[in-house]
Amino acid sequence: MINIIFYHPTFDSKLWIDGINKRVPQANIRAWHDGDTQPADYALVWQPPREMLMSRTRLKGIFALGAGVDAILMQEQRQPGTLPPGVPLLRLEDTGMSLQMQEYALATVLRYFRRMDEYQLLQQQKQWRPLTPHQHDNFTIGIMGAGVLGSCVAEKLVGMQFQVRSWSRSAKEIPGVKSYFGDDQLHDFANDCKMLINLLPNTPQTAGILNKSLFEHLQEQAYLINIARGMHLVEGDLLRALDSGQVAAATLDVFVEEPLPGMHPFWSHPRVSMTPHIGANTLPEQAMDNIAANIVAIEEGRRPAGLVDLDRGY
Repeated sequence: MINIIFYHPTFDSKLWIDGINKRVPQANIRAWHDGDTQPADYALVWQPPREMLMSRTRLKGIFALGAGVDAILMQEQRQPGTLPPGVPLLRLEDTGMSLQMQEYALATVLRYFRRMDEYQLLQQQKQWRPLTPHQHDNFTIGIMGAGVLGSCVAEKLVGMQFQVRSWSRSAKEIPGVKSYFGDDQLHDFANDCKMLINLLPNTPQTAGILNKSLFEHLQEQAYLINIARGMHLVEGDLLRALDSGQVAAATLDVFVEEPLPGMHPFWSHPRVSMTPHIGANTLPEQAMDNIAANIVAIEEGRRPAGLVDLDRGY
């Protein structure tokens, strides 16, 4: 019998318990509650209480119920022992998130490329004024992050005949994309980009990377799309870049503080578009397929997908 404990502050636990049981019939999965010290082989979690995992050193794997693991790693920093030492941490790989990110990125890129945001402002002012269209050959799109999500977005944009380049912490190759990596190549990557799309993992090394220094290397009147994490963006630097015209407009799905406080200037800024962290949601059916396959792999002695390097943070 494989014992599995489940905790998520908002997900329907019955849906997940039934779904995992269907996929792993030999599993006994239960919703964890305070005081539950019964044996467990695996844990499925999102923002788990410290006492849920801290003493469970015999776990074979902890599955974070999202593409990013920064939330649980930050919990470990704040409350050491949240993650029991030596237990593998796994993140969901793709599970339908790539398609959602492609949809979000493509919709936003085309909105700016075809200047629909500006036409909306002109409509509000009752102005009938055709604008000079952007051209593909001088509308270079830079994607920050070349993992599963970044690669999928890049490939979709290449298929739309955009000039695409990528930057990542380590060397990556994406067909049709000019690749940059490492701190030394960051500004070369940003030079002359008309648009930045941020899909980086949230690590101490990437916090605050969307800042004044980076914005200054973009084309004037550039665009920013942040669909990774709010901690990547220095919010004051973006507001100043918008006011100076260095950045023409920004679409933000993630924020340092969520929900965004009601007095925050992003709410009323005419060149900021916002969504409430909906760029890519965890899709239960695809996520459970991924988790079940990984449990089987671990039980059979194979390497699972999505194993997190705790030192790198992803």
